[in-house]
Amino acid sequence: MEYLHTMIRVSDLDESLDFFCGKLGLVEVARTEVEAGRFTLVFLAAPGDEERAREHKAPTVELTYNWDPEEYSGGRNFGHLAYRVDDIYATCERLRSAGVTINRPPRDGHMAFIRSPDGISIELLQKGESLPPQEPWASMENTGTW
Repeated sequence: MEYLHTMIRVSDLDESLDFFCGKLGLVEVARTEVEAGRFTLVFLAAPGDEERAREHKAPTVELTYNWDPEEYSGGRNFGHLAYRVDDIYATCERLRSAGVTINRPPRDGHMAFIRSPDGISIELLQKGESLPPQEPWASMENTGTW
């Protein structure tokens, strides 16, 4: 068995691509528009995994955009996406500076949670050992749900 991708439905493709690519840093590796079915599929890979993802050897996130408006709710009902990052504090600061709410700050130097524009919960995990506690993160409260 091999993990392939996680599919999430998005209500605004441009807004979702801005979040996942422009802010989170994922890279678009494939796109398929199916006019007959009235939907677009966009596959995103983690930085550094682009070539492996194009060869179907690395997991991706599949954004499914249905052209006819639909309302999606409860983005947390499937669980969450998780990404390992080199520096949890630098990643959270970059995201916060881009306007992303850090719902669960990395108080422990190891784990943080954010949400996509459609409410999908995303876990960020520090690569290797946890970093020493650092302000402003160590004393920052949770915001909303994660």
